[in-house]
Amino acid sequence: MRRTTRLKQLIDAPDILVMPGVHDALGARLAEAAGFTAVTAGGYGATATLLGQPDSSQLSLTELSEMYSRLCDATTLPLLADADTGFGNVTNVARTVRLYEKAGVAGLFIEDQVFPKRCGHMAGKTVVPRAEWLAKIESALDARSDPDLVIMARTDALAVNGLEDAIERAQLAREAGADLLFVEAPTDVAQMRRICAEIPGPCLANNIESGLSPLLPAHELQAIGYAVVVFPVAATYAVAYALRELFATIRRTGTTAECLPQLLTFDAFNELVGLPAQREREAALQRDADALVADRGVRGR
Repeated sequence: MRRTTRLKQLIDAPDILVMPGVHDALGARLAEAAGFTAVTAGGYGATATLLGQPDSSQLSLTELSEMYSRLCDATTLPLLADADTGFGNVTNVARTVRLYEKAGVAGLFIEDQVFPKRCGHMAGKTVVPRAEWLAKIESALDARSDPDLVIMARTDALAVNGLEDAIERAQLAREAGADLLFVEAPTDVAQMRRICAEIPGPCLANNIESGLSPLLPAHELQAIGYAVVVFPVAATYAVAYALRELFATIRRTGTTAECLPQLLTFDAFNELVGLPAQREREAALQRDADALVADRGVRGR
């Protein structure tokens, strides 16, 4: 089954789809090993990982598409990708979809912020007119070669123009054909209930630790009406915390001895990244080649 088709099935399933965020190939493998059925990877973690900078439209289309290609190579899971504002106008959006499809993503989202965008939970956001954003959504839908590629419409209008405008934008995006809808940064459960009740399509909840929205467990979000919940930055925060503690310990003690309970062993890490399987395949191929040469030698006598 294509990963695009699988993601659509998971979105339409009765139970809410829980997607952790990853920012590198190792994280993608860890998420799959943990038993998740899909993952997401956003610009926030990507910018932090690749540049050590804040999420403010500093990564290019090609940089992100190359990153997504590596992530998709590292896991069999469907991946929902961040296409920011589409990297330009409707023509740029079409190229974005083509490159992301080549990378292997199962879905992507286009947002309505003014470029350069900000993280959805940061202050100072602005949004483009409705028609400009909807034209980008339509361009993305038209450009996809796989009809099951999930196109999610994200609006940040709630913080700029209020809840009514955000809901109306999402409704229009659904009419335009968007597969999944995302109203960013509701500030309370009442807003969340309205979003899910008034938007005629599956909605995504964004769990940002210490962000503007209530941090609710998946089952409560499902009861509210959400079809999907993502945790896009938790892994990035966890890695940053762990490395800060590790480096502080090395600096203070001159050794990693205190940290050993928090570290994978050499053998466990090699197992995680697939070294035993790689070595087994190499040996099998060599055995086949040796047998072929030996057989040719016998027949040549």
